[in-house]
Amino acid sequence: MNDGLFGALAALAASVGALHSLAPDHWVPFAAVSRARGWSAGRTARVTLLCGFGHVSASVLLGLVALVLGREVLAALGARLESLAGVLLIAFGLLYGLWGMRHAVGERLHGHSHRHYDHVHDPSHITVLGLFLLFTADPCVAVMPIMLAAAPLGAVKLTMLVLVYETATLAAMVGLVLPARAGANVIRAHWIERYGDAAAGATIAAVGLLVLSLGW
Repeated sequence: MNDGLFGALAALAASVGALHSLAPDHWVPFAAVSRARGWSAGRTARVTLLCGFGHVSASVLLGLVALVLGREVLAALGARLESLAGVLLIAFGLLYGLWGMRHAVGERLHGHSHRHYDHVHDPSHITVLGLFLLFTADPCVAVMPIMLAAAPLGAVKLTMLVLVYETATLAAMVGLVLPARAGANVIRAHWIERYGDAAAGATIAAVGLLVLSLGW
């Protein structure tokens, strides 16, 4: 009986992990920033994995707390956090886009970039931190009922289910981001090279608006 339940929950965890990653807010931001920053496929995958780990870890943490406080309390909290996902994406996209526009205008006016337009030695570090915080603050509440159902199976099987969910989520995110990055890199235009960061910010903000409008 337990083996059958575990198998069913494992399949459900893998499906939830992979399918919820199809939403554009799980892969478009990485592809857009990768194109703007000129990241390699390896770096893009590493950043996606890092941010995805923050995302799934926050989801699992909520699930663990739900085991203590009860499903209803954590479902309400998780739903509230998920409702902020679109707002956070819009805020991040606008800030990143404004920074990119400021950088591009400064480069156009002076013929080269200046450090005082960046305020950091490597803007990519700040970008990665922003993406990580953004995705960590956007948990997936769908994993909570799976964890609650798996609780009677014991800590070992619960941990295995968590690993299945995390693996499926991260694999799906990377599997979507890398082809999207490759497709974006095919597009070559002078304005993209100059205004790439601003365009990436606008794209991320647009995804945030889509998330808000569709209620994802």
